[in-house]
Parts: sequence; structure tokens; C-alpha cells
Amino acid sequence: MDIHKNARLTPHGRERLVKMILSGQTPQAASEAAGVCPRTGRKWRDRFKQEGLAGLHDRSSRPHRLHQPTPPEVIERIAALRRQRMPGKEIAATVGVSASTVSRVLKRLGLNKLSALEPAELPRRYERQHPGEMIHLDIKKLGKFNHIGHRITGDRTGQSNSRGVGWEFLHVCIDDASRVAFSKIMKTERSRCAVAFLKAAVAYYKSLGITVLRVMTDNGSCYRSQAFATACRRLKLKHIRTKPYTPRTNGKAERFIQTSLREWAYGRAYLNSRQRAQQLPSFMHRYNWHRPHASIGLVPPITRIGLTRDNLLRLHS
Repeated sequence: MDIHKNARLTPHGRERLVKMILSGQTPQAASEAAGVCPRTGRKWRDRFKQEGLAGLHDRSSRPHRLHQPTPPEVIERIAALRRQRMPGKEIAATVGVSASTVSRVLKRLGLNKLSALEPAELPRRYERQHPGEMIHLDIKKLGKFNHIGHRITGDRTGQSNSRGVGWEFLHVCIDDASRVAFSKIMKTERSRCAVAFLKAAVAYYKSLGITVLRVMTDNGSCYRSQAFATACRRLKLKHIRTKPYTPRTNGKAERFIQTSLREWAYGRAYLNSRQRAQQLPSFMHRYNWHRPHASIGLVPPITRIGLTRDNLLRLHS
């Protein structure tokens, strides 16, 4: 329940007022002590006697019945015209009622927004069967800083002192089947750094016994460059680009970026961006080896690779 900022009584205050009256004080004295008129005090006393504590809560101002409700056939016609994507004011002129009536009817029917007329698109989820069949790449731009910022302290005083420090770019990669991830902070988001990260990611998965066959990226300029295409050919990778302006196609990488920001980049207070970068390997190790992953049955991603005991001990030592 929303209480007005100038309200004299809340349900707790009304209960206190009623108890003062029932204890023997006059309605006038108890009401003056509560800062309300005697009529209000008697009203809450009578409601309490009739309904108990439930009567001390606010009631809806909606009338029990309408004097001239909108006829059902008019409501049906308004809904039919709306489903023909007709604007509200045009419906009002066609049906012969006011625009406010049409607005109330459409809101009650859940048709006040045109998006309600479109069927909800079913989620399209997919997952490769074997690790390495496809990896997802993406980039997140992060600002550098030289002291703890307002996101942690809540104090914006002196926040401009970090301006001009620069940017760094988190390149991320995640395997479609196993969800084993690899991240690295690079200086830029240009093709040179993108190619270097791709080679590092392929080498990382190779160290786990995974052979990468495909790579999916968005349509960023670095991924559309000739250098990146040449690198894919040399690494024998099939390059797949997402549909423009459709980030959900590369959703696994997008979701991993959200997790990285929440649990690493913004998960604790860092003195500066260098300290934040130093904590990235620790976060990646926890993500791959220890953190339960919801989409694969609450097990760490590394369990989906099928490492032998000897390799597991060698890689996790």
C-alpha cells in the first residue's frame, strides 16, 4: 500500500488511535493527540469494531457499481477494431465513445500497447554436441580508473579525476557445448588484437584437448577485417557471423560478459584498473573449474570436457 507523504495516520497509527479510544479516552482527546479530527477518530473506531484490524487498512476508491457502464457489445467492438491495429482516437470516433473510455477499455483488455498484438517470439536455444564445434567471441569495452569509483562508494565527488585514463577491452570466448570460457584484456578492439586473441583462445582450448572447428562473432569491424578472415583460414576455422542487430544469436558470449561484469569487474572494490586486471585469471579459474553453471545442470564447465584423471590433475595443479 502506498502511503501519502503527508498522511497523519498509517495502519499502525490507526490501531494506536483506536486503542486509546477504547481504553477510555474520549474520541476528541485521542484524535487531537494523533493530529486528526474527532470525526476521523470515530470513523476508525467504528471500522475496528466492525472488521477488526483488517478495517484499519485503506479501501479501494473504486465504486461498487457503475451508473452507466460501457456495454459489452461496445467493448467487443473496441477490441475487434484494435486487433485491426486501429489507433485509440480513431476507434473512439468510429464507435462513438470518448477517447478516455477507449483508453480504459484497452488497458483493461491488455491491448493498450500495439506490441500486445504481436505474438511472443519463442526462444530459440541451441547447443552443440561436442566441445570445440563452435566457440563464441565478443568484446566488452571497460574504462580504466586510478581510484575507487562512485559505483562502489556512491560518492561522485572527484569522479572526473579518472577522465583521460583511457580504455581497455575485454575479449571473451566461450565454448558452445561445454561453456568453458577464455578471456583476455587487450589494448584495442581492432583486428590486430582480435586476431591475437583468437590465436590465444584456440591455443587454450588445444591445451585442454579441444579442437576448435567454428567461431561465431558479431559484425564488428575487427571481425569483418581481412586479417581476421586470413587468421580463420590459417587456423582452419569456419567463421560464422550473427544477423545484424541481433545480439541474442551470440547469446552465450553476451551472457558470459554479464557474468564477468557482475562477479569480476564490478564484484568488488579495486584500487585501480591494474588490480582489476590482475584478478581476471583467478575469476576465470573459478568460472571454469569450480562455479556451478545453471544451463548445464549446476556443474562446472570443465566437467563437460571429459578429462582423464591424469590430465585433470596436470591442468588443475
